[in-house]
Amino acid sequence: MERVQSETQFEQLIQRDQYTVIKFDTTWCPDCKNLDRFIGDIIAEHKDKEFYAMDAEEFQPLAEANEVRGIPSLLVYKNGEKLAHLHSKFAKTPGQIREYLDSLA
Repeated sequence: MERVQSETQFEQLIQRDQYTVIKFDTTWCPDCKNLDRFIGDIIAEHKDKEFYAMDAEEFQPLAEANEVRGIPSLLVYKNGEKLAHLHSKFAKTPGQIREYLDSLA
């Protein structure tokens, strides 16, 4: 999963006319590392979405502006609008994440 490197890149990604999933995480988060173990299969199942990751601490103002209060959090954007937000306590299993992403279709 490609990592977002700048606020400008983030803004460009979320403006696109397609589902863009941004995973907010940190380097020290055990739940983030667990999610990384199984997210690849889920990404492969959702070819209609583009997935990116960004560090919630490195981009704290963006995380706060998007109401990221726990990590990992999966936020979905399209045409500059945040359409969905899977908070950390609901992003622990493959089933939870699949159900969340499937609900967007």
